[in-house]
Amino acid sequence: MAMQKINMITILAVTATVIVVSALAASLLVAYQRVPNAGNIKAVGVNVYWDSACTSNVTSIDWGFLESGTATNVTVYIKNEGSIPVKLNMTTDNWNPTSALNNITLSWNREGYVLNTTVPTVQAVLTLSVSPGTSGVTDFTFDIIITGTEYI
Repeated sequence: MAMQKINMITILAVTATVIVVSALAASLLVAYQRVPNAGNIKAVGVNVYWDSACTSNVTSIDWGFLESGTATNVTVYIKNEGSIPVKLNMTTDNWNPTSALNNITLSWNREGYVLNTTVPTVQAVLTLSVSPGTSGVTDFTFDIIITGTEYI
């Protein structure tokens, strides 16, 4: 009977070890690609803030870790600091590496929006999308240019 107890304890210990090792090995097989990146903000004719009270300027956006086929949103606030209405436009520039431009796109919900002086601040959502099947981009940077052009 003592031999059966030792064998049963040994079998349980080996089984538990196999389960733990299998779980650890499975977690190592999951493929994740860390893509560190940043987007620098340049504003022309308007200012860009993190908060609706317009107290914390946005100078750079850390998009976090991205995966192929995903999109990430960041909310900012655009303020018309001038005395006339402006029409909003966003472009990008200085992609590094330039190949990232082929697989990563930036869009927002305020293209062509007219920002008046009576309500000079608007919330904007910027969306960075990575095309499905994207590979080989391990790190990238680019500039985001938000422009407020005189609108009469």
